Amino acid sequence: MVKQRKLEARKRIALVAHDNKKKELIDWAIYNKTALARHDLLATGTTGRLLEDALDRSIKKLLSGPFGGDQQIGALIAEGNVDILIFFWDPMEAQPHDPDIKALLRLAVTWNIPFACDRATADFLFTSPLMHDEYTCTIPDYSNYIKRNLSK
Repeated sequence: MVKQRKLEARKRIALVAHDNKKKELIDWAIYNKTALARHDLLATGTTGRLLEDALDRSIKKLLSGPFGGDQQIGALIAEGNVDILIFFWDPMEAQPHDPDIKALLRLAVTWNIPFACDRATADFLFTSPLMHDEYTCTIPDYSNYIKRNLSK
């Protein structure tokens, strides 16, 4: 059975950035301020505060990443309450919450939501005609995994 989920024209976008990437995300957000104004934004704690200041708009702020913000966003993805993830992560520096980061990216793939981990990909995503219209995505069928026999 094919499951689908409709992404409305007004998307729910989660924004996350590691400390060394926060300035890059803020610069990207300012450049895309008009496009972002058409969507609902949420972010991990510090990133959300910086984005509110830079964009002069309210953003739903969750906990800081190391304190569970990445996991909160992951839960929202699993519940179908995040449509797009923009996560500027720093590939050159180990993070104390690396397992949370890996789990967050795994959930984005598991639930088939578009995500960008760098500015170029975010630019391509935001210039797609699909970004600003309704879009129906297919949710992978995990029924065999859920029904697997664990008694072997």
